[in-house]
Amino acid sequence: MADKQYELGDAELEVLKVLWERGASTVRDVLQALHDQGRNQAYTTVQTLLTRLEAKSFVRSDKSEFAFVYRARLTRDRVTRSRLKTLVAQLYDGAAGPLVLQLVRMEQFTTDEIDELHQLIDRLDSEADTKNQEPR
Repeated sequence: MADKQYELGDAELEVLKVLWERGASTVRDVLQALHDQGRNQAYTTVQTLLTRLEAKSFVRSDKSEFAFVYRARLTRDRVTRSRLKTLVAQLYDGAAGPLVLQLVRMEQFTTDEIDELHQLIDRLDSEADTKNQEPR
């Protein structure tokens, strides 16, 4: 199934990040997490953002209790993949290589991240070698 493009405003994304990190949360829980991060939002603003996210199918709510409990419907990975595909299409005409090279040139990576990049490159090289050796 192809990923569809997921449109999110900055404030909506911040709320969704809270749900990814904390799991099921009430409006008050999300509000407190945002305040803990230094983001001063009003209760009604967070409530509106959660309602919008639910209308867009990013979250679902359980209305069986006194306080609604919200959960993310989409994983961070799925939203990330979609947004990166859009970015690659917009900035690099669909070619991901230039984006990766730009990131490697301008960002600092941890030793673990560098090891993971090496493993990925080795795996891709191995797959390419296997593909090139298959009879046609």
